[in-house]
Amino acid sequence: MISRRKFLLQMGLLASTSAIGFSGFNRRALALTRDSVSQLPIAQGYGELFPVATENTGEVFLALPKGFKYKVFGKQGSVMSDGNKTPPLHDGMACFSVGNELRLIRNHEVSNGRVPKQGSAIGNNAYDETAGGGTTTLVVNPKTRELIKDFVSLSGTLINCAGGITPWGSWISCEETTLGQSIRKDEAGKVTGGYSKPHGYCYEVFAKADWVLPAEPLKVMGRFKHEAAAVDKNTGILYLTEDANTAGFYRFIPKQKKHLAKGGELQMLKVINQDGFDTRKGLSVGQTFQVSWVTIDNPDPIEADFDDSAVYKQGLAKGAATFARLEGAYSHHKGQIFFVSTNGGNNAGGQVWRYEHKSKTQGKLTLVFESPSRDLLDMPDNICLKPHSELVFICEDSDYSEAGGTSDNHMRVLAPNGKIADFAKNVTPGFESSEFAGSTFSEEGKTLFVNLQAVGVTLAIWGDWQAFKAD
Repeated sequence: MISRRKFLLQMGLLASTSAIGFSGFNRRALALTRDSVSQLPIAQGYGELFPVATENTGEVFLALPKGFKYKVFGKQGSVMSDGNKTPPLHDGMACFSVGNELRLIRNHEVSNGRVPKQGSAIGNNAYDETAGGGTTTLVVNPKTRELIKDFVSLSGTLINCAGGITPWGSWISCEETTLGQSIRKDEAGKVTGGYSKPHGYCYEVFAKADWVLPAEPLKVMGRFKHEAAAVDKNTGILYLTEDANTAGFYRFIPKQKKHLAKGGELQMLKVINQDGFDTRKGLSVGQTFQVSWVTIDNPDPIEADFDDSAVYKQGLAKGAATFARLEGAYSHHKGQIFFVSTNGGNNAGGQVWRYEHKSKTQGKLTLVFESPSRDLLDMPDNICLKPHSELVFICEDSDYSEAGGTSDNHMRVLAPNGKIADFAKNVTPGFESSEFAGSTFSEEGKTLFVNLQAVGVTLAIWGDWQAFKAD
């Protein structure tokens, strides 16, 4: 199978580009000619991709580099250990080591058609019986990479898109909506809302739990179209992304570390001396900004029932910055926070950002990467860092024909020198455009778990992770 980038290489259209290590993004900017394929920053990575069958079922879902293998489990509709059927729309996910087991906590981005449906909750102890989203927990044998048991671990939530892992053994599951008890109409005139409870919150799910616990919305962490969360283990601060065309980047400072339900303060990023700065276009890779934070006075406004941007507008009024559709976020072991704008940049192909905490009130923001061609990177979504490395694994969600996206989806790898490589391609028959989601490594870095959302499967991938070539 010849990839698009190999075709371009063979046609003589690609050349080398400046190298930028994560520690040196501030020293050198990536040498790119905008909207040109003549200088695309391509890495060899793990090599060319070839369709591969799963080790346990013989089905073909992925094209992978030679030497990599994978297994499939957790299929949509399969009966789980608790007697419930596996929900559809697998999304954000995290991997935990609990005793001798690996535990995956997996989101399900179920929307119910954005209207309440009685009895749609996927398990007991539902926050809202009329909402069909939530999380499932999958217990996996770390040696065989086979499923031991699975069960519902969060019930009665809505559009659980992404989230984030905490250093204290929990998953923050985020609702990507602010639908609530009020009835409203969307842009197409469709009636939505009317739920028994308000939505648009974060929920904490603990990896050690063996059954579904009562859901407690963390309302002080804001009510907006949440996407992902990342925790700086050094400070205990949580960073939150918002998936909206005009989005904010937030942080939550808890009153007490590891105890989010005890409250805290929600803030939104602001570029110092540049009120209302727009990061969506016109920037250069390597560009840095000194930033501060403005406080969100009302993180849970009733106006959010009708206005997804009610929290964002509070920050904007205080001079906070605007981003384009913020999605995946992940915390580096050094405390840096990487996050992506799925359609940011001059060609709407996506941006990768890095935030560094400098003091209680200030930090530094760097544009690490911007897609110079949508054949190279097209609409990044969930991300994770491989343990004991500087490699950022990026899930694409590019099947948006109306937005100029490509028709297929890859997992890409951003190397420390600023170059991109292919790692996997979805080749599932009839579902080739299904997005990758929920990328997460086991703690020691031997297994990468990832979901194919529309296919409704979870995959465990392994191979020679040390073989990556950044040039």
